This record gives sequence, structure tokens and C-alpha cells, in this order.
Amino acid sequence: MTVTAVTRLEPIFEPVIEMAGFKLVRLRMMGGAQQTLQVMAERPDGTMDVEGCTILSHALLDFIEANDPVPGEYEIEVSSPGIDRPLTRPMDFVRWAGHEAKIELTEMVEGRKRFRAVVLGMEDGDVVIRPVDNRADGKDVKFAFRSLANAKLVLTDKLIAEDLKARKGSGSVGESRGDQTNNAGEV
Repeated sequence: MTVTAVTRLEPIFEPVIEMAGFKLVRLRMMGGAQQTLQVMAERPDGTMDVEGCTILSHALLDFIEANDPVPGEYEIEVSSPGIDRPLTRPMDFVRWAGHEAKIELTEMVEGRKRFRAVVLGMEDGDVVIRPVDNRADGKDVKFAFRSLANAKLVLTDKLIAEDLKARKGSGSVGESRGDQTNNAGEV
């Protein structure tokens, strides 16, 4: 299966997603002969449930039917980012500072492209991390955001505890921040 980031489509879909009351986390086209447009989104408070996926799916399908923004046939899949979410924007590295992530870069930094590290945040447009392995000699690593290929939070006790605390605080204990998916069918 081929997975392609479709940043050229973000400006087309992001306003539709925001008008429906959600924030875009990631947009990808997946598959070979049968294509799937994966839309990962959440509410402004960081939650997402099956009902939210359904609402967003309908808004996107109405938009696609009216505007036909992507040529060819494809399915649309709407999902939440889940607790071990991808880090796709500079603000994610600020929001999730203090948490562990797996990070892959497009170019070598400090002699490597892959890190398991604690996210420290952003500094002058660069991502700052502290590798948790013994190959970095306890030294913080800084790299340009544009050199990020892939980053995802690591499921840790600290992340789970923060998620539970956030859900209790928002009164949405019954609501899931897990990987909810709503396949809205072919377009």
C-alpha cells in the first residue's frame, strides 16, 4: 500500500473541516488501485468520537460531491488522531512538550535520522528534543521542522494519565479519544 501526504489538498479541505467544527490533524492518500483519502481530525478541545467522525464525514462528502476536488475514485475515511497521535504541525511540538515521541527525519541530524525522544518544544522555528537512548550523550537535539518526515507520540503511562485527566476535566469520560474511524463510502 502506498501512503502519500497530500499537503497540496490541505488548503482545500481544511476550511471545510473547520466550518464543521473540527481541526485537521493529518490528511493522507492511501492505497494502490483503490485509493482512500484519510482525514484525521479532532474537536478544538482535542476530543473526537464516532458521532464527530460521522458529522465530519457528511460535511466532507457534501463538499466533495459539490466540488470534486480530487480526480478519480476514492473512499474517504475520517478518524481521530488517537492518544498516540501523530505530530504534524509546529504547534503539536509545543502542545505535547514533555511527552515521548518516535521521530523520523528526511535528513541526518547528529548522525542519525530516527530518534526516540522527549519533545521539548519549538525554538526559533526548530523542533527541540531530548533523545532517551544512550546514543545522544544526554544532549538535546534541534532540527528544522521542515526536515520532519514522521513523528508520533509514544504511548506511555504519563500520556495515558494526562488523557484521563483531560477527559475527566472536560466531562467527557465516556467519550473516546481512541482511534475512531467512520468509513463514509465511495465518492
